[in-house]
Amino acid sequence: MYETHYHRPKSLAEAAEIFSGAADARYISGGQTLLPTMKQRLAAPSDLIDLSKLAELRGVTVAGDTVTIGAATTHAEVAASADLKKAIPGLATLAGTIGDPAVRHRGTIGGSLANNDPAADYPAAVLALDATIHTNRRAIAAKDFSTGLFSTVLEDGEIVTKVTFPVPAKSAYDKFRNPASRYAMAGAFVAVMKDGSVRVGVTGAGSRGVFRATGFEQALQARLAPEALDVPAIDPAGMLSDIHGSAAYRANLVRVTAKRAVAALR
Repeated sequence: MYETHYHRPKSLAEAAEIFSGAADARYISGGQTLLPTMKQRLAAPSDLIDLSKLAELRGVTVAGDTVTIGAATTHAEVAASADLKKAIPGLATLAGTIGDPAVRHRGTIGGSLANNDPAADYPAAVLALDATIHTNRRAIAAKDFSTGLFSTVLEDGEIVTKVTFPVPAKSAYDKFRNPASRYAMAGAFVAVMKDGSVRVGVTGAGSRGVFRATGFEQALQARLAPEALDVPAIDPAGMLSDIHGSAAYRANLVRVTAKRAVAALR
């Protein structure tokens, strides 16, 4: 056994202060990644700093052409937001497909983005919608956030506080679930922005994590229809390959999920 000290700060400033004074602290909110890691003895932080009750990190707000989601907002809260369903229905749908009910009622958008699991759902939407990830230190454009599998530009002690999304004209998300874990073996978020541009974010399939399918974007820019994606396939050389599916299989799944997302645009 090892000793861990639990803290529930009353503000972001207090959370940062506790972190800086601890030997090996970790922030926790939903705990969907950190707690299983601790149970497996793969992590043994000296201090756990619980951010889940900080009001400044919670809630979904729609103001004009911008949606703001607090980092500690759970997937279930994102999925249930009536305002979000009107503004970005594809994002609300995405949140409602994450894991199972237990995961959706504990896991948070900020935790998902900070962990940057290559099969997580939110990264596809964040990239496709050209979102901005805000922390207690800076604002980070979605295109600059991910640096690889389970890797981001976040610095030690940096806290994701909220994510802001521009409201698109249309959006939709589709994924092919691993039947056991429910993680995306491939998932595509398609957004038609208000300037007419089409953006496609892909998760679950890339060997370097989330990416934009620029070839699909160009095809959809010319013709916004599922059939437009009957173009040369995604290159399998850049796809993951494991016991669940080969690189070629995942490349095909990217096309399948993107076509389904285009058909579901609203």
